[in-house]
Amino acid sequence: MEGRAKKLYYLILLGIFSLSFSYPSVYDSRAGKMGAVEEYFIHKLEGDLLIDGNWDKPQWHKADAIHILNNMGQDPGFFPKTQAKLLYDEDHLYGIFQVMDKYVKSVVEDINGPVYTDSCVEFFFSPDENNPLYYFNLEINCGGVALMQFSTEPHKKFKYLLPSDIEKIEIAHSLPKKVFPEIQDEVVWTIEFKMPLNMLSGYSKISDPKPGVVWKGNFYKTATFTSNPHYITWSYVDRPKPDFHLPQFFGTLIFQ
Repeated sequence: MEGRAKKLYYLILLGIFSLSFSYPSVYDSRAGKMGAVEEYFIHKLEGDLLIDGNWDKPQWHKADAIHILNNMGQDPGFFPKTQAKLLYDEDHLYGIFQVMDKYVKSVVEDINGPVYTDSCVEFFFSPDENNPLYYFNLEINCGGVALMQFSTEPHKKFKYLLPSDIEKIEIAHSLPKKVFPEIQDEVVWTIEFKMPLNMLSGYSKISDPKPGVVWKGNFYKTATFTSNPHYITWSYVDRPKPDFHLPQFFGTLIFQ
C-alpha cells in the first residue's frame, strides 16, 4: 500500500506541474513569453463621423486602441509607435491610424501602386466567418494613396480591387500626398478611412457586422524603401522573414 500511495502522490504532483505550464498558441514578442491570440472589440458608431484624420475626435474615444508592436525581421534603427482603432455601422467600417514616426516618405501616387514601399499602414481582414483564410488587404501610404486586394491563397490567388471601387473608400491623411525628400525628424501622422461594406460584397461573401459576428484580421506598419525599413504587426506572426500575407496568424475582431 505504501508503494501505491507514493506512486499516486507523484502522479498528482506531475499533473499539477503540467497544468501550471500549459502553453497558449502564439508567442508574444513584447512579453518574451507565450501569449494568447490578439482580440479586438469593434464598437458600433452612434451618429455621423467626419473623415478628417483627427485622432482626438469624440467619436473615437469610444473605441479602444490597438498597438502595433511586434517586429518582423531585423530591428529598425527607429521603432515607430503606431496605434489603430475601428468602428462600424450598418453600412460602413471606419478606421484610423496614428503614427509617431521618423524617416517618413510618400512618393507612390497611383491607386494600387506599391504604397508599401512608402511609409505605410495596412489593415488585412477576413470578413467571411466561413472562410477565415480569405482576406482583403487595404494598404495606405502616409499620403493617402491606397492599394487593395482580395486573396484566396496568399501570393498565388488574388485580385486587385478596381480603382473605381477603391475610390469609394473615403480617406483622410494629415501629411501631403507627396512627401519627398524624406522627413527625418520625428513627426506624427494619421490616416482615417470610411469603407462601404457593399463595395466588398462584389469580391467576397461578407458576414454583416452586428453584435457577436467575428472577423479575423491584422494591422501593420511598414516602410520598405525608406532609410528606416521595418515590418511591424499587431497580431504576432511566427515567421523569421517579414511576410504580412499569413492569415493563419490573424487576430480576432469581435463586433459589439
